[in-house]
Amino acid sequence: MKEETPKQQAPKTTVREIHKNTQSNAIYGIGFVGAVIYYISTAASFWGGVLGVLKAILWPGFMVYELMKFLAM
Repeated sequence: MKEETPKQQAPKTTVREIHKNTQSNAIYGIGFVGAVIYYISTAASFWGGVLGVLKAILWPGFMVYELMKFLAM
C-alpha cells in the first residue's frame, strides 16, 4: 500500500493596491464642482442645466482643446 502525501499548497499572497497621485483626483473633483456650479448658474433652462452637468464632466477635454487651439498645434 502506498502512502499518499498531502499536496503542498502555495502560500497565499495578499494583493495590496498602492494608489499614487491621489492629489490629482482631489484637484479634478474640486474643478468638477466648480464647473457644475458655473454651468448651472449660467443655464437658462432645465435642459441647459443638464447639459452643464455633462460639460462639467468633460471640462478637462474642453480645456485641452482650447489650449491646443490657442497654441496653434
